Amino acid sequence: MAKIRAAEQEFAEDNPGVNLMLRAADQVAKLAEQMVPEGTILVAVGPGKNGGDGLFAARKLVRDGRRQVMVWPVTGTAHPQGVVAARQVGIRFLDDLDVGRLLPDVSLVIDAITGIGGRAGLPQNAQWFAEMCDVLKMPVLAVDVPSGLAPEDHHRTEHVLEATRTITFGAPKLCHLAQPAASVCGDVQVADLGLQLPRSNLRQMQRVDVARWWPWPTPYADKYSRGVLGVDTGSTRYPGAAVLSVTGAVYSGAGMVRFVGSDRLADLVLRKLPSVTVNTGRVEAWLVGCGWSDEGSEKRFGPILESGAPAVVDADALRHLPKKLPDGWLLTPHAGELAGLLGITRAEVEDDPIGKAYEAAQRWQTTVLLKGATQYIANPFQERVTLAIAGPSWTAQAGSGDVLAGICGTLLAAGLAAPKAAALAASVQAMAAAQKPGPFPPDVVVQAIPEVLVQLAEFSHKPILAGELTPRSIAAQ
Repeated sequence: MAKIRAAEQEFAEDNPGVNLMLRAADQVAKLAEQMVPEGTILVAVGPGKNGGDGLFAARKLVRDGRRQVMVWPVTGTAHPQGVVAARQVGIRFLDDLDVGRLLPDVSLVIDAITGIGGRAGLPQNAQWFAEMCDVLKMPVLAVDVPSGLAPEDHHRTEHVLEATRTITFGAPKLCHLAQPAASVCGDVQVADLGLQLPRSNLRQMQRVDVARWWPWPTPYADKYSRGVLGVDTGSTRYPGAAVLSVTGAVYSGAGMVRFVGSDRLADLVLRKLPSVTVNTGRVEAWLVGCGWSDEGSEKRFGPILESGAPAVVDADALRHLPKKLPDGWLLTPHAGELAGLLGITRAEVEDDPIGKAYEAAQRWQTTVLLKGATQYIANPFQERVTLAIAGPSWTAQAGSGDVLAGICGTLLAAGLAAPKAAALAASVQAMAAAQKPGPFPPDVVVQAIPEVLVQLAEFSHKPILAGELTPRSIAAQ
């Protein structure tokens, strides 16, 4: 959060007559007014600037007379100027006993206990409050971050004040974007206070990015210009991996898929997807590794490596990586597989997914897509990690990774660079899953991708051609 603090200091020096706290409080009050047109609002405040935001918001909310506003200084102290401002308009200050007695009649809680300087966990006298809010299903508006989360951490501690909505300033923080912390932030709104923030090494994919980057076919396209993907996936033990990976490629728009697995696997694939070819020939990219098990995996990997073509490397093929890879390759491990690549434990990857994904990308000088509840794309050439659009938790099913690898393969074959292919593939799969909420299996979810792409084309207001375009992404600070 040092960058945000520095930006605040720079703003104050350049704009001596502007009070950032009042600007933030105005934004908090406006959102609270939307959430609760009338009723009783309890503002829980801590001793820092975040509490000051809450106190000045309370002052603004009470002025129109439509709401009763009360303030609870959680630690017994609060921002001095904010306390004066609140008392001047007659706002009632509560103690712990008052809060416990009055909370069931409250319409909205504004959580201004801790902000971007906060650490994980809640003060002890706020832990019971968080539990009561949860039991009462109380609407909660968090200021900057839900109290109990650390802004630069994706972890969720035991004691967190779960938010219905969160308003943050300047840019989202990691806790708003990455699971499991993101699950307690509710709907996150980013308010612009006029700060000039430096570029971040984190980027969150947005719907507009998918629309702009997708390799839309031109009127002159044919199956070869759209990209031919070679696929060597599946085994006797995991035949479904062959079908699922090819399904991902076909439903995301591959111009042609050449399947080079065994005759038995090819027969399974063709029964499901008769447009797939089983002959060898020209390919623009390869997909390998899904469901290989131990059936000659090293031998299968050799020709792909020698081809020099871009490749998506998944699952069992990851065990055969040489020290140097051809240009344009994409590795798609989950946390356990990434731990194996780096010679560490799965817990170490889960504790620092961004750092470990980037470490692997640097070691092999290639793009790494770390799969999971939050999907991270590490690009060693731009020193950047991108977070894919998040999907519903139902997608945590066997086979989702195989489908994702197929989507990645389609985009590599279409000529996209590996970082874009990975970010688009993970995002569009999540968007398809969001259109089919519930326990739909991966081979059903993938059938929603064409619908998502039609919506994205309409969203762009014109036919979009493939090409390099500058994204409008929200950077995490």
